[in-house]
Amino acid sequence: MGVLTIGVFPGLVGNMAYDFALKLADAAVKKGHKVNIWFSGNAVASVKANQKHLKDYSTGEQYLKSLLERGVEICTCEACNLARGIHRQDAIEGVQWNAMHWYLAKIFEADRVLHIGGE
Repeated sequence: MGVLTIGVFPGLVGNMAYDFALKLADAAVKKGHKVNIWFSGNAVASVKANQKHLKDYSTGEQYLKSLLERGVEICTCEACNLARGIHRQDAIEGVQWNAMHWYLAKIFEADRVLHIGGE
């Protein structure tokens, strides 16, 4: 099977691209692929644990925990998190924190790369 690396850059509230990225990762894992996910920009807010789940408001916490349990590597941009006041102790357990070099290394190793969002 292949390796898929997904860069997720969109905002969260009402953003279908964020939901699509998580559903794509889920489908790829179910087919036996190795998946890496990188969160940057406003997407980093999704790694904050214990967010209130409201209808039509994507936090992704349950999805992220499920993906982590199935071996998906999830990493968030440390600088983007700190700029938004989100600290490592507030994050979902198992999410890695790193700089952009993590994403670049995963891109280099991947069979396919999908960059979702961004302006």
